[in-house]
Formats: sequence, C-alpha cells, structure tokens
Amino acid sequence: MKFENTGLEKTQIDLNRLTYIMEEHGMVLAGQWDYERVTYDRKFELKEGVYYLRVHGFAVQGDVGADDSLIELLTPILGKHYYPHGVEYGDDEYYPESLVKTCEKLLADIKADTVHYVG
Repeated sequence: MKFENTGLEKTQIDLNRLTYIMEEHGMVLAGQWDYERVTYDRKFELKEGVYYLRVHGFAVQGDVGADDSLIELLTPILGKHYYPHGVEYGDDEYYPESLVKTCEKLLADIKADTVHYVG
C-alpha cells in the first residue's frame, strides 16, 4: 500500500538529520542501506499479522556509507510480512484501518519534523 501525497516524497534532507528524525518516530535504518539507498522501517505486530511501514530514499549527493549524503525520499509504503516469503505491498492485502491511521499520523509527524531541514 502506498501513502501518496504525504509531502515526504521528493523531500531532500541531510542523511544524519533524517536518521535522527526517523529514529525519534521509531523508524529504524539498521543495516538496510547501501552507498546509494536507504530504507527506514517500523514494525507493527498485530493480531492480523506483522506489518512494516517503509520509507525508501536515495542519495542525490554524497555517499551514504560516509554519512555525508543528501537523501531524496520516495513514496512511503506499508506491507504485510509472510513467513518465509517476505513482505507483500499489494493493494489486495488487508491493512487494518487503525494501522493505516497510525501510519498516516506517523508520516505526518515525520513530515512536520523535516520541514525546517529540507534541502
């Protein structure tokens, strides 16, 4: 499921500032990066299953590994995890309304925190 029109897509922000903001909202970078891309995740464990909110980004300047990059964010997505296959993001998946609302609020809060630091 894509979260369109959050205001985050195409936002450009310094990697270190972005990581700080994301961590403040429970989004984890962990090992999900390479020299050009980053993925921030937040895991939700519900009775309906395990879901991941993901925000992807890519470096438009600099190098992610050197912590000196400017990141452009992509459209946030929500997916459901299926063991052992992985995460499915399709529109035909079931996404609990309360989870969708939680994710929308979380993304709005992240957007509000990035507004003063965008490149």
